[in-house]
Amino acid sequence: MLRGRWVLPGASLALGAGLGAALTAHLAARRRAEGDGPGGLLGRLPVVPAVAAAAGPPSVPGAGRAELTKYGLPGLAQLRSRESYVLCYDPRSRSALWVIEQLNRETLGGTSDRAACDFQEDDSVHEYHRATNADYRGSGFDRGHLAAAANHKWSQKAMRDTFYLSNVAPQVPHLNQNAWNNLEKYSRSLARNNKNVYVCTGPLYLPRMEADGKMYVKYQVIGKNNVAVPTHFFKVLILEKESGEIELRSYVMPNSPVDEKIPLERFLVPIESIERASGLLFVPNILKRTSNLKAITAGNKR
Repeated sequence: MLRGRWVLPGASLALGAGLGAALTAHLAARRRAEGDGPGGLLGRLPVVPAVAAAAGPPSVPGAGRAELTKYGLPGLAQLRSRESYVLCYDPRSRSALWVIEQLNRETLGGTSDRAACDFQEDDSVHEYHRATNADYRGSGFDRGHLAAAANHKWSQKAMRDTFYLSNVAPQVPHLNQNAWNNLEKYSRSLARNNKNVYVCTGPLYLPRMEADGKMYVKYQVIGKNNVAVPTHFFKVLILEKESGEIELRSYVMPNSPVDEKIPLERFLVPIESIERASGLLFVPNILKRTSNLKAITAGNKR
């Protein structure tokens, strides 16, 4: 049992029984009908968290600024657009900052076989900055999917893409196999009753007050590549309803054993708290698309 007080900006998370309060994969036929632009999935997403992305060094205004980029820039946002998701990679943690999927009735169907998939290194990531299977071996942590494999039965390739270790973070087995799995199942159930459900998932590294009364951000690392173990995980669900209304549900769970009998609504948190803690923005981007937005929290859950 973890001790101390974890702090989620805009909300308080107390570990224990009272925890918490409070984007696509199209089928092949649809892709042929609509066309795949050069941006692939990324070009079709209605919502992308605010993050800088560039194919090459950006132009830097001001006299002499071009000289500063003579030898390139040491890092830019690392976006990956795959069959089943879009991901923004964090080379420091050896995992993703966020992963976005699109779920609907069509993408949930299919006969893809999880047994035919194996976890694999992401060779699009520099070898200095990527996780390996060896990092997880004997660590005591599961290779926890961010974009869930079961969300993409519509295509074997789409499901296989979820097994890149860039789409994985170290997750406590009890959480991965129980409460977190319940949240993933709930996300799929919502996709059966709505036009689309965009799912954004990622890790959090939250500060905690320790015995000296000071706040610290502390997290374990595993393996020779020092893969960061998140203290918490978030999942933001953006529901497109047939009526045109957009509904927002945002969850945080600690990366620790969680009683699967605790209702999922207990893990609902205000979206602002996730935006503050993660450095991402959701609401401003959604409001560029619609003003018909309803945020669901524990108090107004239907």
